[in-house]
Amino acid sequence: MKLGARILKTGVAIVFAFYLAEWLHLPSPIFAGIAAIFAIQPSIYRSYKTIIEQIQGNVIGAVSAVVFASIFGVEPVVAGFAVIVTLLIMMKLKLTSSVSLALVTVIVIMEGQKIEAFDEFLLFAVIRFTTVMIGVLAAFIVNLVFLPPKYETRLFASTKYLQDDITRWIRLAVRQASEHTSTKQSVRTLRDHQKKLDQIYALYKEERTYTKKALFAKKRKLVIYRQMLITTNKSLETLNRLFIHENELANMPERFHIMIQERLDFLSTYHEQLFLKYTGKLKSHHTTWIGQDEFLQRNEIMDIFADYVIEQHEREGDEEFSSYHLLHILSRILDYEENLEHLDTLITAYQAYHSSELLTERDEDNIL
Repeated sequence: MKLGARILKTGVAIVFAFYLAEWLHLPSPIFAGIAAIFAIQPSIYRSYKTIIEQIQGNVIGAVSAVVFASIFGVEPVVAGFAVIVTLLIMMKLKLTSSVSLALVTVIVIMEGQKIEAFDEFLLFAVIRFTTVMIGVLAAFIVNLVFLPPKYETRLFASTKYLQDDITRWIRLAVRQASEHTSTKQSVRTLRDHQKKLDQIYALYKEERTYTKKALFAKKRKLVIYRQMLITTNKSLETLNRLFIHENELANMPERFHIMIQERLDFLSTYHEQLFLKYTGKLKSHHTTWIGQDEFLQRNEIMDIFADYVIEQHEREGDEEFSSYHLLHILSRILDYEENLEHLDTLITAYQAYHSSELLTERDEDNIL
């Protein structure tokens, strides 16, 4: 198990909340530590949103606790009703993300001993509310200054890492060199990693910029990374199609098998070079290499496929290979190729306007 930044920040936030509560001479600093656990977030923007929502939720929880306690007294049953009312109010106001801490506020206020004077109970409630808010504030400060997340670096490194795995399996699958069970398990694992990439992209999208120039560059980067994820998904779909039709691929006419193998090798190399191009390690217009001039265009592939289908129909009873399965494989490959070309166009356009802001790969191995 790897110790990630969020785990480390949670521990630091709890310690900071404890010390901050003790420094302010607040009783029961443990409640500040509990609040810090609920308030820690994976990004600065989410932390900002959380502190706003937590303040609203805690105010609602504190008011509910004070109202119910002052009218019905401090009893377990009364606390239960106060929790129900708080839940209803929070759901009505669509503050579901801060429900847990609001309920904690209700409980910590109503768990005290019975207090005869209302002024004393109100002071007790204010102190408990303040203690909880100290925990929320501590978590926000820690999230702001301690190990701020670099989601762009993480997103790029994770995407490249996933694509390298997909490329290796594609090269094995098209050559009939992979074992069936291993390929099946790997496809499932790669799909899980793809879902995690979408989550990292969402976190990166939430990061805020503070200048107009940075905002413009960020929007262009978001378009590129979105296309990177789409293209990676297309390559994964191609791998899955090779896996599903591995038997048909084995019985495929040799000329089609060679054609598909060469095209996938070409596209895999193309994809690898686009990552290098994005980081400035490849010349901006270097998109050709030896052998590309003889490479079949998409319309030529479809013409060959159409000729093959006609030829098969003319041979009655010949069922050695189904053109239906070949069409499935070719459609995935051509879709993958079109998305690669679109990604190439986006990267070229970005470099033309923001060549000084290229992403470096120095943190590529620091995938959290």
